[in-house]
Amino acid sequence: MPRLSVLLQFLLPHRLLTAIAGALARGETFAGILIRLFIRRYQVDMSEALDPDPASYRNFNEFFTRALKPGARPPAHEAGAVLCPADGAISELGRITDGRLLQAKQRHYQVESLLGGDAALAKALNGGRFLTIYLSPRDYHRVHMPLDGRLLQTRHIPGKLFSVNEASTARIAELFCRNERLVSVFEGECGRFALVMVGAMIVAGIGTVWDEPGREGRLRAPAQSFAERELLLAAGAEMGRFQLGSTVILLFPPGAMELESWLSPGASVRMGRKIGSLRPNNK
Repeated sequence: MPRLSVLLQFLLPHRLLTAIAGALARGETFAGILIRLFIRRYQVDMSEALDPDPASYRNFNEFFTRALKPGARPPAHEAGAVLCPADGAISELGRITDGRLLQAKQRHYQVESLLGGDAALAKALNGGRFLTIYLSPRDYHRVHMPLDGRLLQTRHIPGKLFSVNEASTARIAELFCRNERLVSVFEGECGRFALVMVGAMIVAGIGTVWDEPGREGRLRAPAQSFAERELLLAAGAEMGRFQLGSTVILLFPPGAMELESWLSPGASVRMGRKIGSLRPNNK
């Protein structure tokens, strides 16, 4: 069955299905029904939501990108802590070696391709650490900063919209380099680091806190520089959100940080939890 589901993805009209899903998610007519069915199907814990009443959301997007109650995800306060940017499960993690990242067992892909051809940044990150987090449908879908950072640039990379579940990552070569994605590059205490938000089938948009209201990423400029804007985001602050779930990939430069020993593929993570530590004098 997993092989069949992957094969079907090559045949399905990704954009059409995603457009239909986006229209349903923005609409108000069937919102109540969709939200109740989704909560029941995926066992969503609404007690954590700032507004726990499913009937209060005007449309499915409002529900899916719901805010959490204050204190629902207390951030680690240790000096030098690297925070988890999202709820989800670890897909893969480790060292960036020879310009490559591990996608799944025996499958690798190029950092330069993931970053949309930015050879200089790929070279600067080689030898560093990476962490890939899969957000399931039931998870909280806002993405937060792992460290204090100043936004330097973004790059929107058009692409396919394959699913990013376990079956797909194990069978579709260079999946994260094929899918649409938004690369955000920050300058922090560790030097330059990147946060990549990867789109997927029926993901109706990727939004960031610096976007114009109501613009969730289908018509972005290919590349934008923020060097003159001094856009500073604190560790734990929201930086973006998925209109439907997908994947976040963090990349850090060599010598900058060490990942926590308890992290492993399949491990559940929550936004704000400590996932690593900055190394002293890492610059």
